[in-house]
Amino acid sequence: MSPEANPPQLEFDVEFGAFTTGLLTGLREGVEAALIVAIILAYLAKTGNARYFGRIWLGVGAAVGLSLIAGVAIFATVKVFEEPYEQIFEGVTLLLAAGVVTWMLFWMRRQAATVGGELRAAVDRALTEGSLWGLTVLAFVAVIREGVETSLFLVAQASAASQGAEAGAPSVLFGALAGLLIAVVLGAGFYQGTRRINLVAFFRWTGIGLIFIAAGLLSVAVHEFVEIGAIAVGAGTAYDISAILPHREGIGQFLRAIFGYSSTPEIATITVHLAYLGVVLSLYLRPVKPATPSPRSSTASVPGA
Repeated sequence: MSPEANPPQLEFDVEFGAFTTGLLTGLREGVEAALIVAIILAYLAKTGNARYFGRIWLGVGAAVGLSLIAGVAIFATVKVFEEPYEQIFEGVTLLLAAGVVTWMLFWMRRQAATVGGELRAAVDRALTEGSLWGLTVLAFVAVIREGVETSLFLVAQASAASQGAEAGAPSVLFGALAGLLIAVVLGAGFYQGTRRINLVAFFRWTGIGLIFIAAGLLSVAVHEFVEIGAIAVGAGTAYDISAILPHREGIGQFLRAIFGYSSTPEIATITVHLAYLGVVLSLYLRPVKPATPSPRSSTASVPGA
């Protein structure tokens, strides 16, 4: 095989890894938002208020649009900085994304048992108090949280993936769009009452996947700070296995795109990566008592993480 034939295969590996991270993020976060919207729509239909669907879609559309604008703005801002400010901005964005997604995973896991009842109670208040625009606000607030979190996380993934190849960032976007489309289909099925998947298992395993991705983003952030000298402790190379599994080609590129793998990690980078996984996974996997439901929502539940 000629040397010219190798680069396309390497590029495919990078694209597939970045696509996978975007797909998992879009699917997980999209399903959460789709479930919330499906609960509101199903309750309106059940109470004979399907005529107000338009207000719900207005709120959803506004939240999705604002999330897209926020994501594009953040990603475009990264490109206008020069060194070392570009590394600083990317590092902060990566840290923020890892922190936000970690917090949301634990929040959703704990609140899943009562969020359905709380949404229904909020719909009742909007209908009985005559504030129909409250339905729009309710849908907007419910979706914008997921939307902004998803945008921030995807921007961080795209920034990290673009360091490996130019096709990395677009692949993250395409993967996210595919995940969101699947989430829409699952949301429609949930609305129709045809839940064919175990949502508890789904949220649990996708949550674990996002924890590994967040650990990768965190390690890339530490690497950025080490690179510009902001972190001096542990700046030396922990090990070098580039001769066995280099992170710039083949499987190594795939692992780097998904999990932030490096064949030559700094001591600080690998320490933070492993510490995050050890602490967060142990907390996420342990049994946690769900939040105490309010009297109004004690009989309503949503399958959660």
